[in-house]
Amino acid sequence: MIYVVIAFLWVAICLYLILGGADFGAGIVELFSEKSYKKRTQKIMYNSIGPIWEANHMWLIIVIVILFVGFPKMYAEISNYLHIPLVIMLLGIIARGTSFTFRNYDAINDKWHNLYDVIFTYSSVVTPLFLGIIAGSIVSGSIDDNAFSFQDAYIFSWLSWFNFSVGIFTVVICAFLASVYSIQTVKNEEDKVILRKRAKFYTALIFVAGALVFAVSLWKNIPLFSWITSEIYGYIAIAIASISIVLLLSALNKAKDSLLKVYAGIIVMMILFAASYSHFPSLVLFKDGSTLSLLKDYGAMSTINMLAWALLLGSIFILPFLFYLIYSFNQKQKI
Repeated sequence: MIYVVIAFLWVAICLYLILGGADFGAGIVELFSEKSYKKRTQKIMYNSIGPIWEANHMWLIIVIVILFVGFPKMYAEISNYLHIPLVIMLLGIIARGTSFTFRNYDAINDKWHNLYDVIFTYSSVVTPLFLGIIAGSIVSGSIDDNAFSFQDAYIFSWLSWFNFSVGIFTVVICAFLASVYSIQTVKNEEDKVILRKRAKFYTALIFVAGALVFAVSLWKNIPLFSWITSEIYGYIAIAIASISIVLLLSALNKAKDSLLKVYAGIIVMMILFAASYSHFPSLVLFKDGSTLSLLKDYGAMSTINMLAWALLLGSIFILPFLFYLIYSFNQKQKI
């Protein structure tokens, strides 16, 4: 049953990055949109994140529950050494949610709306930035579980150029997802043209941000390239991602929007897989070379069995309603 739990953990992480990433990206795209088009962008993004706004953090909760219940040692190490970026990320999630709600339901359109806009857009950048920093910290070996000083244990465990570059890459991925997902929510052809150009821009920016991550990994002697190319699976993932990018750009050029979301989702999943598969079953890598393994450092087997059954049964009840939620939003009139 441990493989069932690991499968749910992987799926939840992927879905949070894809769906939650598109949610975060809505604020990023809005922040960096042209001033003359900002209000229109705000309205488009409001409609495009509707289906995932309602349920995206469910996947984060599932990840937390799986780690807390099934892998308590991993949960303790991550939440201890990375509590500062975790708190910042969670505060960003809260700030986004409250400002988004106040902005859209405040009946009086006054100067407070400007404050809501600022909080929403900047927290949309900060949240995925620190999500990426946390991810980079977990796999880069920057966590020092033998540290004796506060700085070594709780600051330099996450504050590094490589982790920051992963954070920037995550921000770009989120903006890319939002820019692609928003295209199908509009029916005005002028809007579609602008959104397609924006999607191409953020697709190109993925390569720039990815090159930055590789450059910093070489500078800091982090074997990122070896992680990706250590086995044939990495090459397969790169090939699938590359083909998906070509198909996505071709679809954008030909104004064929029906499969854009599929291509974008595949690209992100393959990037995540390529960067992480070589570590499996290790999830947390420490500075001294030790690791925490998903196949060794789990809780009691009775707990794992109960957790696996709970996830299986819960998915039977949750997933159909989630699909119906997305379906119902997609039936709404396009803006």
